[in-house]
Amino acid sequence: MIPKGSLGWPVIGETLAFIACGYSSRPVSFMDKRKSLYGKVFKTNIIGTPIIISTDAEVNKVVLQNHGNTFVPAYPKSITELLGENSILSINGPHQKRLHTIIGAFFRSPHLKERITRDIEASVGLTLDSWVQLPVVHVQDEIKKMTFEVLVKLLMSISRGEDLDILKLEFEEFIKGLICIPIDFPGTRLYKSLKAKERLIKIVKKVVKERQVATTERKNSPANDAVDVLLRDVSDGASSDKQSQPLDFVSGKIVEMMIPGEETMPTAMTLAVKFLSDNPVALAKLVVLIFNFLLPFSKHKQVINETLRIANIINGVWRKALKDVEIKGYLIPKGWCVLASFISVHMDEDIYENPYQFDPWRWDRINGSANSNVCFTPFGGGQRLCPGLELSKLEIAIFLHQLVTRYSVMSHPMFKYSDVYNCISRGLVDDKKNYVLTKTWTAEEDKIVSFPTVKMKRRLPIRVAPVERTSHIPVEDH
Repeated sequence: MIPKGSLGWPVIGETLAFIACGYSSRPVSFMDKRKSLYGKVFKTNIIGTPIIISTDAEVNKVVLQNHGNTFVPAYPKSITELLGENSILSINGPHQKRLHTIIGAFFRSPHLKERITRDIEASVGLTLDSWVQLPVVHVQDEIKKMTFEVLVKLLMSISRGEDLDILKLEFEEFIKGLICIPIDFPGTRLYKSLKAKERLIKIVKKVVKERQVATTERKNSPANDAVDVLLRDVSDGASSDKQSQPLDFVSGKIVEMMIPGEETMPTAMTLAVKFLSDNPVALAKLVVLIFNFLLPFSKHKQVINETLRIANIINGVWRKALKDVEIKGYLIPKGWCVLASFISVHMDEDIYENPYQFDPWRWDRINGSANSNVCFTPFGGGQRLCPGLELSKLEIAIFLHQLVTRYSVMSHPMFKYSDVYNCISRGLVDDKKNYVLTKTWTAEEDKIVSFPTVKMKRRLPIRVAPVERTSHIPVEDH
């Protein structure tokens, strides 16, 4: 049967209630209210579209995995107008699968991982060093600069300088139009973003053209960046539609790949800083574990998972049914859109105890079902699982590691704080209750806004102070 629900008012449906929740402290309340009335799968009308929303983890899994022949991507008109019908988000079938495969293989390659790790460490180090010189650090802005630098180097091998600065300005103007009224005439947001895209494509195309010859000459050596990967795929003749306009094809795909990397990574890092600032016990435990276990990234996983679970940077995916589909007794009619809501599952108290509490160590206790790809999907799933998810986690881990080790100091009553790291590493101190944490940054009050994208309302202002000017915070059992 077709799921129960209400389509709301004519034309606007239930859009106003949906948007209002995005500006509240409980953005999932729109889903929760209707889930209590109609069940875990219900129908509504938001942003001018009659849609079926699933808050059921198993239904979401089917939607994510049955791709191509059953479901295709469906996005707001402003996105399709700005990116075009042949964008990475919209393409299906063998073309999408091949593109996903070659980019994913490159991102996972040992050659790249070794090099990009050095690049990330250097960029994070320079960024964090600069914070001490600033009276107020707007974390969201600073991290966006840092992650964009890493991203552009990964995609096009462009380093710091005037070219990077221009590229960033044009890109920021371009993405402002992703969620907007889809009207294209001079003065509108969509028009301005389309013009910015033209300028952006021109800059990228120049880089791609210069690299075309070099890529041919070094075809047997490892690819240095995504431009190399795409140019080699075009030259191999893998798809005839790429042959006619190879520069346009490669340039367009590079610009599109900037979008998820620019939006998700800085937001996750910014929220990690907020959550750790608001939870000194969690921060202290992270610092202790880093130095006690001497494994730089082994104990960041819990903090990363918990940040992604609560933040819900990708709160769901939109799909359109190509035919009638029945899942767990629910009928999704042909032509209807379905929203697989990740946020509803991540904040479900039947799956996660006290879901609104930031508790990284729940991942040590959690049962297997919640830790699977059914109930934890911060990067999507199925054929469109984010190909850069491992690199994303690596970048967050490096950032967290450098943040807490540069701007946190552990001390112990038995030792001078300058000696405590050596004492911990040699196993001389293991009574964690007696550690004292000095955190050298203070976050000002700020609020998470979840619409149209997840971000901090005030860009998360913090003040970074020298160690000697901070007070000690006792670490208690958690």
